[in-house]
This record gives sequence, structure tokens and C-alpha cells, in this order.
Amino acid sequence: MKPDSIFHTVEISHYIYLSCVLFCIGLFGVLFRRNAIVLLMCIELMLNAVNLLFTAFSSYMGDSSGQLFVFFVMVVAAAEAAVGLAILVMMFRNTRTTDVSFLSNLKG
Repeated sequence: MKPDSIFHTVEISHYIYLSCVLFCIGLFGVLFRRNAIVLLMCIELMLNAVNLLFTAFSSYMGDSSGQLFVFFVMVVAAAEAAVGLAILVMMFRNTRTTDVSFLSNLKG
């Protein structure tokens, strides 16, 4: 028996389906949740779904430029998380809640 016949390879369509499901979960979380921490986590989930697609297509095509782009997206996501958490701390200090519906109260 050859080792290739034992293991089944994962097709590119499975990565596409998984990425679409993860992206939709993140999108629904952004649209329907009001907690700022959950919103940040859903945005990160959406970015990771796109990163999964970049990596899958990069591996499928045999080109490493997609994986390099994933690195830059992760750097931007880390910066977004740091800035988002700083804004969240300031919002909590002013309103004593993480509910984003109270952000209209911060208008000057």
C-alpha cells in the first residue's frame, strides 16, 4: 500500500467553504452584536478567514506571495487590535460599559 492512498488530500473547495462559514460568522457578529469586545473578535475572525483563503490559494498555486500577504494582514490585524483595545478602554472609562450603542453619548 502506498502512503498516498491511505491519506486523503483536502481539496481547495473545503478551504473555500470553511473560510466562507468563518467569514459569515464574523460578519453576523459585527452586524448584530453590541459588545465592543465581541465586535473586535468578530473582525479578527473575518481577517483570519481571509488569511485562510490566501494561504490555501498560495499553497494550491505553488506561489509564496499569498503567504507573504498573510504576514502583512496579520501585522495590520495586530495594530488594529491594539488601537481597538485602547479605544475600548477610553470608552469604558467614559461610559462604564462596552456597549457600542452608548457611543452617541460621546459626541461633543
